[in-house]
Amino acid sequence: MDKRISKVALIGKFRSGETAEAVRLIADYLERRGLAVFIEQDTGVSLGEHGWRVLPLDEIGKASDLAVVLGGDGTMLAAARALAPSGVALVGVNRGRLGFLTDIASAGMLDSLGRLLDGEYRIEHRFLLHTEVRRQGDLLVKTDAVNDVVLAKGGLGRMIEFSVRVDGEFIYSQRSDGIIVATPTGSTAYALSANGPILHPSVRGFAMVPLCPHALSNRPIVLGHEAEVEITLAPPYEAVVHVDGQLHLDVHGEDHIRIRRSDHEVTLLHLPDYSYFGMLREKLHWSELPKEH
Repeated sequence: MDKRISKVALIGKFRSGETAEAVRLIADYLERRGLAVFIEQDTGVSLGEHGWRVLPLDEIGKASDLAVVLGGDGTMLAAARALAPSGVALVGVNRGRLGFLTDIASAGMLDSLGRLLDGEYRIEHRFLLHTEVRRQGDLLVKTDAVNDVVLAKGGLGRMIEFSVRVDGEFIYSQRSDGIIVATPTGSTAYALSANGPILHPSVRGFAMVPLCPHALSNRPIVLGHEAEVEITLAPPYEAVVHVDGQLHLDVHGEDHIRIRRSDHEVTLLHLPDYSYFGMLREKLHWSELPKEH
């Protein structure tokens, strides 16, 4: 980003009264600075009556220089998937719990946004995973994932069986609760709880992490960013494909899930003092002393 930020869109956590109030505070602040302000459509509903221009999410990327997302990581994930094709930069104000992606604290948010608008920021690009699900050659769905694509057992609660190929080469057949394919961004999400590796955002690769495999020798694997993964569910099993934990699709035996790096990236803005490792220390409670009982 080498142009001045003059048009800012605000996207808030859905139906959150506290977030709506924060959106109003930021919108007023931006107007006082002489900036054009757009409010995302669903966010506008939460605000009630207001005088700002409302835009649907799919139009925000074309109209804005910057999108400010207020909420938790879930709110940021949905916004990032929708806005990645436009290349518009995003910054997150944490109104949720962990906030791996929303690194501006609610306390002092106006001061932090003021610094960004004054040009004090670092740009970071995060790649996405493009996913296609096919059945007998027919395309069922195609979408991008910021965090991860997960093949998981369905409602019956039993293990599933599937095969995995990378760049056309057979890797293994597996019996397990499923498998996670995670970007570096998603390596601190579901994949982390499944004992997957933490991948620094600069790593040009993604991880395949088994979910409770029957064979304990099945371990996480990190692949290069140009790899293409194909997962084929074995009949007669049924399962569910989850994208960022927000999009879901039922799949059946012999359905194919193809995953590769997306052509789109998410552009994030951070304050100059942002530290990825500092964020990990805070969110994962590293270096804390044991509590006394």
